[in-house]
Amino acid sequence: MISIAYFNNKGGVGKTSLVYHTAWMFAELGYRVLAVDLDPQSNLSIMALDEDRLEALWPDDDHPQTLHGAVAPLFGGTGDVRSAHVEPLAGGLGLLVGDLALSRIEDDLSTDWPRCLEGRERAFRVTTAFWRVIRRAAQQHEADLVLIDVGPNLGAINRAALVASSHVVVPVAPDLFSLQGLKNLGPTLRQWRDTWQQALAKAPAALGEMPQGQMEPVGYVLMQHVERLGRPTMAYAKWQARLPGGYRESVLNQMGKSSTPDTNQIQRIKHYRSLMPMAMEARKPMFDLTSADGAIGAHQTNVRQCRDDFETLCREIARRVECAK
Repeated sequence: MISIAYFNNKGGVGKTSLVYHTAWMFAELGYRVLAVDLDPQSNLSIMALDEDRLEALWPDDDHPQTLHGAVAPLFGGTGDVRSAHVEPLAGGLGLLVGDLALSRIEDDLSTDWPRCLEGRERAFRVTTAFWRVIRRAAQQHEADLVLIDVGPNLGAINRAALVASSHVVVPVAPDLFSLQGLKNLGPTLRQWRDTWQQALAKAPAALGEMPQGQMEPVGYVLMQHVERLGRPTMAYAKWQARLPGGYRESVLNQMGKSSTPDTNQIQRIKHYRSLMPMAMEARKPMFDLTSADGAIGAHQTNVRQCRDDFETLCREIARRVECAK
């Protein structure tokens, strides 16, 4: 299962928008895609579904058709994980719906993480709960790719989500905060990966297959990129120039001078400004906007550019994770 987490502990870089748009683009390129909303804020689900559908999925009592509903029996002590509902978005695109109630299980995930090193069966069941739900849903959906949206933090929910991930894409903005965020993210990923590898050696054989938690870095995507006359504006150029070295040193743990060109940058995604509000209103990706949605005149040029940018991005991600069609 190729599962890609989009992860940065710095918020506001456009991470959820990136997951949403790449999920749709991969689907348009012929992939079967399962998008997974593991951010308790549930922004991906809010972006993808209208309020009437969300109200039906989030009733006042239990939420059996959300991700929380799938893991609730395990964390409630009444059983193990159950099959998750896959919400259809397009022909080849499905969504595991997020839930604010996911924040309730953070403490359990945190408590059981070190117990995996002791070989405790329940600790492994808890830590791999997301992976087991996602794998079963991916098999049901016959997914080629699983794209996972997580919150901007280094908490226990994200750690369990990363254990379920074979690859990691890092969205960054050209600013000081993203550069500082990389310094936290890289060492944390290595620590999580190393700890999980130690724990796997002690996993009870009765549990069967376990996630390997490779968390292999795919590269970074420069988000909200602003250009004038084909060059980044001065406010962004300073930080953009420092991102290649910051990514290599912090995420890849490679010291020394950065290579030119920067092979770790997968793509630059511009700030499309007014296209995003149109896309939110139309409940579709920016690159699918039409004149009927209000994308007229110069907007159509931006729509075409947006399509080219995301198609290039998705084809390159697919190449790097060895899932090219």
